[in-house]
Amino acid sequence: MPHRRLAALAAAVVVVAAGLAVRALLPGAVAKYAGDFLYTLLVYALVVVAAPRARPVVVAAVALCLSWLVEFAQLTGVPAELSAHSTLARLALGTTFNAPDLFWYAAGAAAGYVVHVSLIAIPCYRHTDD
Repeated sequence: MPHRRLAALAAAVVVVAAGLAVRALLPGAVAKYAGDFLYTLLVYALVVVAAPRARPVVVAAVALCLSWLVEFAQLTGVPAELSAHSTLARLALGTTFNAPDLFWYAAGAAAGYVVHVSLIAIPCYRHTDD
């Protein structure tokens, strides 16, 4: 597996671990909004796994749009119905629309962008085997 994909996959694992730790250790609203932030970071990392040569601004836009799409889908009730039958669906899709989540998704996409751009500045990350 090319190293950019491997790095993004490792980042995804770290983000999932951080998300689980946040849920276990932090109080209500803090955990919720940190989870939103981390959700988009996870989507960002998975987009890099799928398209390692994509420009950071494109990856950030895709991660943000997917996160917002999931949030707006909650207005339909479909995610809530799926979540009633599956813990995985509840974690991935949520249940109810919450407007402040949109901000935290944007913050997560921005953080992913900053880290990605910073990594690209490192010569070994720019290796061409991806």
